[in-house]
Amino acid sequence: MVPKGKIFSGMRPTGRLHIGHLSVLQNWIRLQQDYDCVFSIVDWHALTTSFEDVQAMQTNIREIALDWLSAGLDPEISPISVQSQVKEHAELHLLFSMMTPVSWLERCPTYKDQLQQFGLKGKEINMYGFLGYPMLMTADILLYLADHVPVGQDQLPHIEISREVARRFNFLYQVELFPEPQAILSEVPLLPGIDGLKMSKSYGNDIALSASAAELKEKVRLMVTDPARVRKTDPGNPEVCIVHTYHKIYSTAEEVAEIEEGCRNATIGCVACKQALAAKLENMLGPIRERREALLAHPGRIDEILAEGSRQARQKAAVTMNLTREAMGVRGVLD
Repeated sequence: MVPKGKIFSGMRPTGRLHIGHLSVLQNWIRLQQDYDCVFSIVDWHALTTSFEDVQAMQTNIREIALDWLSAGLDPEISPISVQSQVKEHAELHLLFSMMTPVSWLERCPTYKDQLQQFGLKGKEINMYGFLGYPMLMTADILLYLADHVPVGQDQLPHIEISREVARRFNFLYQVELFPEPQAILSEVPLLPGIDGLKMSKSYGNDIALSASAAELKEKVRLMVTDPARVRKTDPGNPEVCIVHTYHKIYSTAEEVAEIEEGCRNATIGCVACKQALAAKLENMLGPIRERREALLAHPGRIDEILAEGSRQARQKAAVTMNLTREAMGVRGVLD
């Protein structure tokens, strides 16, 4: 089968993944059947906001690799690499920075928003590396000549910068080297934490992909329901219930309709509703947990997969970098 195109995507190793990430991974798994994909654990990107806290970096890299593989990403189809093990990412980032106006980076809405958000938390991230985050992302994408990138809505400004850089490079150096990547918008459901706030490990309100059966049941038991429904015989409002929010994502339309009616008519209690959800989530996470346990039984396998994936990524990257150096006049008689 001829691939539809080339895809690059990655995640920062900032901690364990939770079920809010699962829809992204499921999309990757579908895409790798039709596209020539490279997936990368982008550890340099993690440094742009956590440069002072690196003790857990190597642990987080292995954890995210475990989560990806447990979810079903196949390294036999698509390389799974570590960004810092493919030095061409840094070289292309440097070369692109020579020809990219600073104003392109400063106008990026994500840059301004995150500066403000981190500032409110008392954290200073107004660094050269953070300003250049979209440029490093551009290098990540174009290094593999990716013409498609699966992203969420908030990443569209970064993709537009990648397109502008590709156009500018091709025009300046009179080549047709880099494609203008197109976004593949991912339909990622907004999954709140068990308390209704944004799901985050730091809040303790997440459900980890690696959660045990017991941990899963306990997390569901702690989910916030309609505060006005004190007794089972009280009619409830499913629209203010976190359990109902999860059911709308993981249960069928018929099941959701039954749950809504039962809640409003007080014919189903919150405990039964939670038990039904826990069973749904266990059916989803159980196979992931089994694959994870099989990988943990052979810990060297993770290192092998990342080493081989990074090797394959370097091979792809070397071809692009040779052409880039030649176009920019930095590949000469000493090469």
